[in-house]
Amino acid sequence: MSRAADPERGDGRAAAPSEWPEARELAERLVADAGPSVRAILLYGSRLLRTRPDRHSALDFVVLVDEYRAFYRGLSDADELHRPVGLMSTLARLLPPNVIAYAPGDGRGGIAKCLVVSTSDFERALGAHPRDHFLLGRMLQRVGELWFADDSERVWVRDRIAGAHARVLDWMAPYLEGPVNAAGLGRRLLEVCYQGEFRPESRGRAGAVFEAQAEHFARVLKPTLDAAVAAGTMVADAGEYRLVEPAPPRVVRRWRRHFRRSKLRSTARWFKHMVTFANWLPYVVRKVERHTGRSIELTALERKAPLLFLWPRAIHVLVTRPRRELRS
Repeated sequence: MSRAADPERGDGRAAAPSEWPEARELAERLVADAGPSVRAILLYGSRLLRTRPDRHSALDFVVLVDEYRAFYRGLSDADELHRPVGLMSTLARLLPPNVIAYAPGDGRGGIAKCLVVSTSDFERALGAHPRDHFLLGRMLQRVGELWFADDSERVWVRDRIAGAHARVLDWMAPYLEGPVNAAGLGRRLLEVCYQGEFRPESRGRAGAVFEAQAEHFARVLKPTLDAAVAAGTMVADAGEYRLVEPAPPRVVRRWRRHFRRSKLRSTARWFKHMVTFANWLPYVVRKVERHTGRSIELTALERKAPLLFLWPRAIHVLVTRPRRELRS
């Protein structure tokens, strides 16, 4: 087993081994509970980027496993699953990844919202033909390396993420209407990815997330743009890059279909999360309150049967969410 320091922090410096001690401790406890099926654990999201987290915010983990049933059986044996192993394994294969809450000791040891995905599903999600953008949009952003089973797993994960960065222009070309630099490509990328999901955050959330990792995008996407210049599909001028020709209509149609399908699959995941994520309702309510600045008091019917009675409130939140991200 090996721990791994984050290869970058957005400022170009290596992370200290003590970076994110709470996250590392929780990751190691998860590995101890789940057993040898875990291959890697990555950190992403608001706690990593420091974009409006608070003391109630869960840590966001991506947990890579070699086999779903073995992972859920390990958690169940450790009394940390609270769902049938067969059900969780089936849902994982139908629409990966599953989202679970890992909260050992009733949350006293910390809480992690875990995207649990097999290495094969992770590779497909970050490859040239992803089924949707759910994992891809998250793994293109800055991630922290918390735990690997061995050094070969670390290299494998880094190679998959680097490949995803290298292929960004395959699907972003239809959405580039003018010249961009590497950081600007990152901003536009986030806007496209956020439009591909129904999300409770403000409409300006993508901009706030970009500002927290602008240097990351400038660093990881510049080689992609330089490679496009070398291939003759882009030209560079004064630090900015533009497409030589607009994306062909068939490419435009392909990726517009992809994002429509991705939005449908993302919406379907909300129903799945209600099954896999213990205590999902208070988590979602707290998330909406944090990002909209509104206090939410659920009615008795909404708490008792949210699938039936929570829809009007959910639609209202989506329609009336603020345009700008709230400032801390």
